[in-house]
Amino acid sequence: MRQRKSWLFCLIALGLIVAGFLVAGIEFIVVPALQPLATVAAAAPAVTVPTAEAAVVSPKGPETVAQTDQAQTKTAAAKSSPAHAKAAAPQGLPVPVKTIGSKTAPITMEVFSDYQCPACGSLYEQTLRPMINDYVASGKVYLVHHDFPLPIAAHTHAYQAARWANAAAVVGKFQEVDAALFDNQKAWGDDGNIEKYVSGALSAADFKRVQKVMTGACMIDPGPIAKPESGCALDTYIDQDKLLGNQIPVKSTPTFVTYYKGQKYPPASGVISWPVMKQYFDSLLAQ
Repeated sequence: MRQRKSWLFCLIALGLIVAGFLVAGIEFIVVPALQPLATVAAAAPAVTVPTAEAAVVSPKGPETVAQTDQAQTKTAAAKSSPAHAKAAAPQGLPVPVKTIGSKTAPITMEVFSDYQCPACGSLYEQTLRPMINDYVASGKVYLVHHDFPLPIAAHTHAYQAARWANAAAVVGKFQEVDAALFDNQKAWGDDGNIEKYVSGALSAADFKRVQKVMTGACMIDPGPIAKPESGCALDTYIDQDKLLGNQIPVKSTPTFVTYYKGQKYPPASGVISWPVMKQYFDSLLAQ
């Protein structure tokens, strides 16, 4: 009887030892297999609201600046003024005011944009338009536009569109023409008839004033890159914006820089939805 009990205890002990090895073996196999999945889950960040310490880059791909264009303007950019400074006016031509809102707003947002860039169009339609109607209208944000037409073949009429926007800005109608250019980006981008949509956005009297600024060499579409000897005085403002952009530096469009109470935050590129941008602004205003 005692011998049977001894054997029984031995069998139980042996069974426990075997079970322990099996559990350890399963853990040895399963745990390493789960680790990559856990690592991926930990590495995949949640959608976050941009903070004052970090710039946000959109998943929508912005359009890249050609390196040759940056090289051509690098020396001049080093000598140019800060992005928020006023440009020098060509003789006889008023400075185009390409801003929307009040200068006393606590937040200033400067946007470097190309009128023929699809991502720039998306930023305007999805973010800037509702922002203008909300935070710009309520005095929280001061929006500053800078022209940055990219010197690429796909943007054949981008520079000419910037000329029209500057001409409208000279006579105080920038906001209307800015919206018209983005609203009809695909149409004039295909046929080059920018004048049609500018005239549609203005009264007959205001359009005549814009036409007067656009007379002569300014009416000749220069293609992606305007030559210095083009003879259009508006090119001075466009090229000054590009110099300022290279100082940031702007590497793609759209690129925007935010200032809050005089403090400059890192530039960001791409498209951010208005709800996310609004939360970002709220985080600044709450400081």
